[in-house]
Amino acid sequence: MVVSLTFFGGVNEIGGNKILLRDKKTKILLDFGQSFVFGQKYFTGYLSPRGVNGLADYFTFNLLPRIEGLYSEDMLAFCDLPYCKPQIDAVFVSHAHFDHINHLQFLDPQIPVYTGYGTKLFMECMEETGYNSHYGEHAYNQFRTGDKIKVGNLTVEPIHVDHSIPAAYGFIIETSEGNIVYTGDLRKHGPRSDLTEDFIQKAKAADPVAMVCEGTRMAPSENRQNIGEPEVKKQAQKVIQDTDKIVFATHYSRDIDRFNTFYKSAKKANKKLVITPKTAHLLTKLLNDKHLKVPDPIKDKNILVYYKRKKSGSHDDKDYYLWERAFIDKMATHEYVRKHQKELVMDLGFYQFAELIDIKPLAGSHFIHSMSEPFSEEDIEDEVMHNWLNHFKLQFHQMHASGHMNKEQLAETINYIKPKMLFPVHTENQSLFKTYYDNVQPIEIGKEYKIK
Repeated sequence: MVVSLTFFGGVNEIGGNKILLRDKKTKILLDFGQSFVFGQKYFTGYLSPRGVNGLADYFTFNLLPRIEGLYSEDMLAFCDLPYCKPQIDAVFVSHAHFDHINHLQFLDPQIPVYTGYGTKLFMECMEETGYNSHYGEHAYNQFRTGDKIKVGNLTVEPIHVDHSIPAAYGFIIETSEGNIVYTGDLRKHGPRSDLTEDFIQKAKAADPVAMVCEGTRMAPSENRQNIGEPEVKKQAQKVIQDTDKIVFATHYSRDIDRFNTFYKSAKKANKKLVITPKTAHLLTKLLNDKHLKVPDPIKDKNILVYYKRKKSGSHDDKDYYLWERAFIDKMATHEYVRKHQKELVMDLGFYQFAELIDIKPLAGSHFIHSMSEPFSEEDIEDEVMHNWLNHFKLQFHQMHASGHMNKEQLAETINYIKPKMLFPVHTENQSLFKTYYDNVQPIEIGKEYKIK
């Protein structure tokens, strides 16, 4: 078998992509993430795999693939899979969402990891500010669109795509049997749809022998709104401009397009945007990438940083982490927010709702939920959220643009690129791909597929 693909994650599930590409003696992985349903049959809440046991708890329930020469020696200390020197030549990361990167933490540090420049900044920020975010020590190599990276028999070309996080990429990979295209995660309705169009055009020109395609929204039907980022911005601007009360908003922390939507909407309405120290720290990191357009949270007069009360019951800077203290001069306390409500738009995630007790928002203030709608009417967090909003008499608004193509856009893209073989990943509905494309190869976890 000269060239093959084996799927160890992203099979009949959203996220968790772990794709092994083999060309003769060369072996690379495309992403190594954690799915959204990972381990839920055996672990929940505080019942979780024991860190002290390395990978033994994971292997017991077949949650991670037993691949020789992949994992670090420490992680295998209590396992029946013996450690050996690396047998994987490289890992290529498409973007910095946890469902594509989280299991990098288990890999042998001698295996090179290739990421986009912006992706590496996101990962560094998450390690610096997260309580459980650590991806391990690796030999990192960074790329940009147009680079061509030679690894053994393979040549990997990263091409930018538009997604709900910057620095997202798809890959065109030259193999002994022809070109293989990997989409990563992508969309066509974001503010940088031109990036995705670049990728699609280059993927078509590559005349791929195979294409590994995400299918997050390949579903029989969808109840969610199907709008783009420009419409989210239009709706947000209207809410913010038409009120003399505070507007709270929640969105995914690494969605910089969405951050810019609220930042620009607040600025246009002559209001200040109040953000968390984590967001401020992330923006500071991203200033190091000239390709990413973000404001400087320290210098920008339209940005304030909200500080919760800490151990002392006050806002003594000694109570905060070192990375948090960088923004003390931009501090907005609950007293400040309470007194200046009509002048502010404020980031407020679900797990920060207790701050409403101190802020005491005026009845009729607004809350914009700029994230995906709940999957079902039985979503407990959604019920609790609305209990809080109703208690404080906040007006609820749902406005969100997905980070993924819908099924019609996927079908159009696949039929335009015309790969000879199509492998659906990152989807719960492989079979639906056959509705739109004939040459679909259904995949099973751990099964090797020859490319020819």
